[in-house]
Amino acid sequence: MARFVRWTALTAAATLLVTGCSGGSSDGGGAGGRTSGTSSSPSSAGSATSLPSSLISQKLDWGRCEDVGDSPAPGDEWRCATLKAPLDWAKPDGETIDLALIRSETKGDDRIGSLLFNFGGPGSSGVSTLPWYASSASELAERYDLVSWDPRGVGGSEGVRCRSDKEIQASESVDITPDTAAEETAYFRDAGAFGKGCQKSTGALMAHVSTTDTARDMDLMRQVLGDSRMHYFGISYGTELGGVYAHLFPQHVGRLILDAVVDPSADAAGHAENQARGFQRALNNYLESTGQGAEEGSRKIADLLKRIDARPLPTSSERKLTETLALIGLIRPLYSEANWPTLTSALEAAEAGDGTELLALADDYNDRDASGHYATGTHSQRVISCLDDKQRPTVEEAKRLLPRFEKVSPVFGPMLGWDTAGWCHDWPVAGQYDTPEVSAPGAAPILLVGNTGDPATPYEGTRRMADELGKGVGVVLTWKGEGHGAYGKGSDCVDSAVNAYLLQGTVPKDGKVCS
Repeated sequence: MARFVRWTALTAAATLLVTGCSGGSSDGGGAGGRTSGTSSSPSSAGSATSLPSSLISQKLDWGRCEDVGDSPAPGDEWRCATLKAPLDWAKPDGETIDLALIRSETKGDDRIGSLLFNFGGPGSSGVSTLPWYASSASELAERYDLVSWDPRGVGGSEGVRCRSDKEIQASESVDITPDTAAEETAYFRDAGAFGKGCQKSTGALMAHVSTTDTARDMDLMRQVLGDSRMHYFGISYGTELGGVYAHLFPQHVGRLILDAVVDPSADAAGHAENQARGFQRALNNYLESTGQGAEEGSRKIADLLKRIDARPLPTSSERKLTETLALIGLIRPLYSEANWPTLTSALEAAEAGDGTELLALADDYNDRDASGHYATGTHSQRVISCLDDKQRPTVEEAKRLLPRFEKVSPVFGPMLGWDTAGWCHDWPVAGQYDTPEVSAPGAAPILLVGNTGDPATPYEGTRRMADELGKGVGVVLTWKGEGHGAYGKGSDCVDSAVNAYLLQGTVPKDGKVCS
């Protein structure tokens, strides 16, 4: 079982087809260390801990990047390095872990500094994603070194794997909307087994991959890269990470962009309900674009899912399309309006009794390649989010939520309602907070970009993030669009405002709307 609705900028091609006030500028170069000695970095709001000079004065050995999994190494303009960070930030002079970084240095003469990217998840690899994303940030590359990393527990930074490929495929037959006592038992047995597998493979690291840990890693990166201020572009979950960073280090906030904003005021159940609402809203918009009524079209899809639950559909392979895989397949194309025709084709084929196209969409979302190998992003996502989330809703609490969730979304509500109890069921490590602390009094203005049609991070979270950051800090820019995120999605209004903020330090008027 996995949380199928990610807070992430999906890295597959956006047009996937199954058929056929200014922040501070930086000083110093980006090539490595600063002066020797110690520096103070908050270990929690209102407190500080000294970092050993071995951490803040380390020199990064930038070299040619290697192949990442099945992805070939990026071009010569990209260089990779390894940063040492404390395993436990409460013991900064203790055991260290390696964090994988990637960078493309600016060729421009008027360099501002480093611009750090996080693409969401949690669990997305910045090392593999940034070269793919860089074309969307070409103007930014004229004045910034573009930098990203694999956060702790992800990819090349002590990445975790909780299950084998065989075990992952077997888990896809577990019913994520259990209808019987036997299905319910299997659902929660599978959930508990996942956590135990993570603990066995991850060891001590499992208690040190929280968003707070990663925010502290970011400030260490800032110092080692030689920047006096943090310039940052966070997408989806990366907006929560950016908010936590701003809370811990308000005095170091430079120019921060938060795009596809996560609601920091929502608890675990609240996030699930928000996502049910967001994906149903996107599905309604899709259905109306095809000339169908939203209510009638949703009912038709819900009926199709019930039939698949009772009798999985055949595909062109030996695998069957289960309800679990069908739901994932439905979610995948809702991340981008460009993929709506793909969803139409897949639904028509499923209605005709062929699950091949929906299965291909689900495999793409699950990072399953043609040989049956799965990437580990969803493993990292779960380990990080279950360390963050303190709530552990019970089975009874989830059942009480189901009627409300189904009313919010007849298609996605049942899955997300059960997920409130299943996601971190019997998790071996306690969570850290009910909701993340993102208040950042005294920080420079932070630009929040919200998309009214965003399925994974519903627009309402944008204003809530602004409220939580505090008066004079969060500045909201709204795009009346579709899909997940806004920058680089075709709006000259959004792109111009973001570029002016990052390149000239020009803060748009709070409440500006791009239609």
